[in-house]
Amino acid sequence: MAKAFVSGCAGPKLLPEESAFFAREEPWGLILFRRNCVDPQQIRELVTDFRKAVARPDAPVLIDQEGGRVQRLQPPHWPAYPPGRLLGLIGERDLPAGERAAWLQARLIAADLTDIGVTVDCLPLLDVVAGVSAAIGNRSFGPDPALVTRLGRAVSNGLFSGGVLPVMKHIPGHGRGEADSHLALPVVAADVETLATTDFAPFAALVDLPMAMTCHVVYSAVDPERPATTSPAVIRDIIRGRIGFTGLLLSDDVSMNALSGDYGERAAAIYAAGCDIVLHCNGRIEEMRAIADVAPTLAGEAGERAVRALALRRLPEPFDREAGRRELLELAARAGWAPQA
Repeated sequence: MAKAFVSGCAGPKLLPEESAFFAREEPWGLILFRRNCVDPQQIRELVTDFRKAVARPDAPVLIDQEGGRVQRLQPPHWPAYPPGRLLGLIGERDLPAGERAAWLQARLIAADLTDIGVTVDCLPLLDVVAGVSAAIGNRSFGPDPALVTRLGRAVSNGLFSGGVLPVMKHIPGHGRGEADSHLALPVVAADVETLATTDFAPFAALVDLPMAMTCHVVYSAVDPERPATTSPAVIRDIIRGRIGFTGLLLSDDVSMNALSGDYGERAAAIYAAGCDIVLHCNGRIEEMRAIADVAPTLAGEAGERAVRALALRRLPEPFDREAGRRELLELAARAGWAPQA
């Protein structure tokens, strides 16, 4: 039975020790980064080898394919996509056009992913930017929670239509975190009522989505000591309580510097806080082993949430990719964006 963690791998092909590790420990899923992505056929083979190793042909394979600076699949084999903020700019001028652009982009990304066997995209990004956020920046649709909600729904629908499951992130909101949680621990001092009407609002509106990813951000009004990912108070009272999310909850990357302790301690704290799945991304085998040593079997309520999430994936609906790409480029051009030559 699968264990409650998602792992990366070191390169474009599984190493023998990685195959053996995956066969023995059976992580729930694999996440791909740019170091793993050379060309479509290579990724298909990598995905197939992972699923063979864990002996689950439907094992989830995840990726962060947002567009803009967070795009693991790069030209020339895959097209460039604009960042979320550009979709927000389109939506600020013309909401239906923004929703159409967001849907088209997600539907095109889903087509790229299903071609190579990837089944989960870590989108939509629902962080409402308030001020300067080093980690988020132009990845966000913008500062308006209502617009973020509408475009987030369009992105989710586009992914679903293309046969890919969405993961909303970074719950309950990374937009006020000025520090980059890859490097340091952000602290947000806003009161809960302010957060509820801004940062939490898009997540609450899209609470029906099957999966969400936490953020490594301290909300001092809720838990002044621990970031959301390792805070029982944030997960119990805010994510599960006030926001009302009942789906599968993944941590953000456990190897980010916002967290402290060794990798076994980090993973244990994440599970103890109420997170269902620990995400480890950098492909370092010793860290992967430390997490596997403390990872529980994905069973009970967490296991049920995982089953429900995967059951929502459906076959891609018919879609004209060439026409969709042309339409997206036309909408993006109106907002001043064009793919680099």
